[in-house]
Amino acid sequence: MKTNNHNPGRREFISKLSMVAALGAIGSSGIKGALSAEKYTDILQTGSVMPTIRLGPHNISRLIVGSNPMLGYSYMGPHTDRQMKDYFTTERTAEFLLQCEQAGITAHQSSSRFDYMNMLREQGSKLKIFTLQSDRKDISSAIENAGPIGLAHHGGVTDRLFAEGKSEVVHDYVKAVKDKGILAGVSAHNPDVIKQIADKGWEVDFFMTCFYYLTRKMDKPESLPTLPVGSYHFFKDDPEVMTNVIRQVKQPCLAFKILGAGRHTSSQNEVMAAFKFAFDNIKPTDGIIVGMFPWFFDEVTADSRYAIEYGKIN
Repeated sequence: MKTNNHNPGRREFISKLSMVAALGAIGSSGIKGALSAEKYTDILQTGSVMPTIRLGPHNISRLIVGSNPMLGYSYMGPHTDRQMKDYFTTERTAEFLLQCEQAGITAHQSSSRFDYMNMLREQGSKLKIFTLQSDRKDISSAIENAGPIGLAHHGGVTDRLFAEGKSEVVHDYVKAVKDKGILAGVSAHNPDVIKQIADKGWEVDFFMTCFYYLTRKMDKPESLPTLPVGSYHFFKDDPEVMTNVIRQVKQPCLAFKILGAGRHTSSQNEVMAAFKFAFDNIKPTDGIIVGMFPWFFDEVTADSRYAIEYGKIN
């Protein structure tokens, strides 16, 4: 990514303009109510940087940009799915990820979409990529298309295979990835799956851990007092259960859906609280994956500042 090393004043000015835009776009009940403009300015002036963790031999930011919005997975219904897909064209996706990189985010969790990868690299991006897959036959093509530092077995498939008594399929995938000389991870929504793998001592380099157990089987979903959005049930106490497991396993965990797929975004106070809860309840060696949809305002700037403020490691 090209930068103007001879004009730091201009870079600082643009950075502050971006911050002002983010503050203005949300209004008085937005970021100002969560983290004041003065506090943001303090962070900028003191040279605070994005906190980092180690993932194998790699140093990455604790805030990782996720791919669900780019794929049109909103967990809010088909209208929002369509809006996300229309927004994230190839060009806009590359531009968005470059903006994330400028904000200090150095890692991206991708999935089945690779059309923007070449454009991203042509622009000089140094983002470290890790990718979700679920079939051993797709490992080589994912490595060729994305050049990832690691591959993780897809969470929904992981949960299903464990429920069917086919956990060895997941284990074989991990072994196949390790044979390629890159990091091997497992994603899951069911906290018991993470615990089982840790207890069995699989050679897993990292976990992706969902804050909500979205794949649980509901015996009588009609008995719930509230209506789900789509077919997904987000239970309030799920993050407590998953973070308890996260703190027990030795491997780095990358927590995702910390915002409940948009259900914790009614105000920036709520977003801030979700970031704080996540960082307060995972290990110092762990990170978070957050999908962003900057159609309404500059989520990249806001989320980066929350990560800087609450993700710093003492």
